[in-house]
Amino acid sequence: MTATQSNPAYPQPRETPTNAPMLAAWREGMLALQECDVCGHVFFYPRSVCPNCWDPSLTWITSDGRGRIVSFSRIHRGLPEAFADEAPIVLAEIAVTEGALMLARIICDDAEAIQSALPVRLLSKPEAARYPLPTFTLD
Repeated sequence: MTATQSNPAYPQPRETPTNAPMLAAWREGMLALQECDVCGHVFFYPRSVCPNCWDPSLTWITSDGRGRIVSFSRIHRGLPEAFADEAPIVLAEIAVTEGALMLARIICDDAEAIQSALPVRLLSKPEAARYPLPTFTLD
């Protein structure tokens, strides 16, 4: 599987002009965030205006790919078929180094090891190719 492919069984994000730079960065194993040129707020998910001051002057920045778990959920049941064999999966609120909060999946061998405040890092490019959206692992 190449870096531009993800698991075709996974639901794929709908690419739009607003989120295209983030998806392109992820295909290269990077996390792209937006920063407001007016108030300096850094945020994720991609939007056309700053959620803090509503200004449309935004710049894409590249995250260092590190953060900490704020909160999380282990999901055991009720998953779409594409994820059923991987249960439990971990979805977490992550505070990345640049200040943005984001929801993302955490890949690890033992879902029971996940705790709030643990450090995480973005999957490397070869690992990232499998997942259609930014995904983390324990650091």
